Amino acid sequence: MSVSSVKARMLACAIAVGGLGLTWVASAAPQNSAPPDFSSNLAGWVGLNGAGPSYEAVPGVEPGPVRSDPAHPFVPNGTDKQPTFRIADLTNPNLMPWVKEVMKKDNDEVLAGKMAFTPQSSCVPGGVPMFMGLGGPNPIVFLQTPKEVTIAFWSDHQVRHVYMNVPHSKNPKPSWYGESIGYYEGDSLVVDTIGLTDRTFVDIYRTPHTAKLHVVERWRVIEGGKMLESVFTVDDPGAFYKPWTARRRYQRVEQEPMEAPCAENNSNNIFDYHIPEAKTPDF
Repeated sequence: MSVSSVKARMLACAIAVGGLGLTWVASAAPQNSAPPDFSSNLAGWVGLNGAGPSYEAVPGVEPGPVRSDPAHPFVPNGTDKQPTFRIADLTNPNLMPWVKEVMKKDNDEVLAGKMAFTPQSSCVPGGVPMFMGLGGPNPIVFLQTPKEVTIAFWSDHQVRHVYMNVPHSKNPKPSWYGESIGYYEGDSLVVDTIGLTDRTFVDIYRTPHTAKLHVVERWRVIEGGKMLESVFTVDDPGAFYKPWTARRRYQRVEQEPMEAPCAENNSNNIFDYHIPEAKTPDF
């Protein structure tokens, strides 16, 4: 299926948000110029550092994201060394005690030989901001309409819906990707997300969070259209002492999208990545 036909089919499914019981959380000045175009005729954007830390610290901005434990540096596949799983640095002073306790238990289990799993390897939704931490060779793509921006990760069909120029619901029901509203501000797409389930992680180090999680992203095209950047702030007063900021950068790629069902034949997976599996047929 061509990129244009895929876009046409997905755009046909775009919906507008509406209803009662709404309250404003984010707003912006009117957009007088044409909004930035994140789609183009190419397939999309592939994240940098897919084999290393997915989030980068923003120079001069503190606190930043969780980093790798210097005592247990991450070794990716494809090197002349034994690959390892990621072990979080728990000396980060921004992590609340219960978060460190959960992560220490996870670190200890992985160091003892347990498989470290991520949303992508486990075939479960990544959530926000973990959606930006999904790696692999397949890109994310943007489908933009005046009422909605859809962001899709081709590898296992994970999709985000950003409803444009509307208020947040007063009490959104927690969900995997929460409730995202957006607006354009100059050359940036600003996305404000709340209503996220606490069943997700915020990063590839499996850092937990609470239902108070609030994420604001600023997406913009940089370097003459060759790169895409998202600078985002994570605020969760139930898990972190202060809001922290990081960025994720992507490079433009040209390739046909591919079908990649994640959980197919998962009962024969040689690794235990906690992939959901129905114990009895449901059809």
